[in-house]
Amino acid sequence: MKTLLYITVNSKPEELSASKIIGREVVNRFLTKHTDFQLEELDLYKCHIPRLEYQYFEKRNCMIKEEDFNKLKEDEKKEAHKMVTLTNQFKAADMYVITAPMWSLSFPAPLKEYLDCVIMEGKTIHIEQNTVEGLLNDKQRGMIYVQSSGSPIPWYLKLVMNKGLNYVYDIVKFMGIKRFEELLVDNTGTSEAEKTEAIQIAMSKIDSVIDDVWR
Repeated sequence: MKTLLYITVNSKPEELSASKIIGREVVNRFLTKHTDFQLEELDLYKCHIPRLEYQYFEKRNCMIKEEDFNKLKEDEKKEAHKMVTLTNQFKAADMYVITAPMWSLSFPAPLKEYLDCVIMEGKTIHIEQNTVEGLLNDKQRGMIYVQSSGSPIPWYLKLVMNKGLNYVYDIVKFMGIKRFEELLVDNTGTSEAEKTEAIQIAMSKIDSVIDDVWR
């Protein structure tokens, strides 16, 4: 079976998070439409993401060889193993749904730590001299990025204000994933009424986003 990897980046319970409410509905509808997929979930607020310390790497984004790995302390070996496990899980997936709120024009820090972790030589990228090639173009893959924000963001300010969305788009393309769709839960506001309206608007777009990303 194919795998849908659902990644959440919000410490709120699902019922309180606009991005998680939409993300769950995206996942449920996708799995209903595509019954050949199985679901894996990763909560970046509960999953430990190792710090990328120098002793784990032979060179940029390239993990140390077995001989040097065996010289590490036991806790360091566990950290290195975790990095490889997360990267292998990311590489094995076919479809990705990431949900995150907009924080300070970007996204919560655990997502950056995670993306740094899974961008690994020989697995998701290949580095040769001064060039980098994404390796995730080896099969059909797609990603839906669900982002909630308190205010509406006009299209003409997207490049300036939507730095988190733009970064995720760029890094996905960098790794070779060709299909990317955004689903914005804009203007969740300060009241329950505003939040409910924003969620309803986003809900109405889910089916078309799924059809665009995986066809």
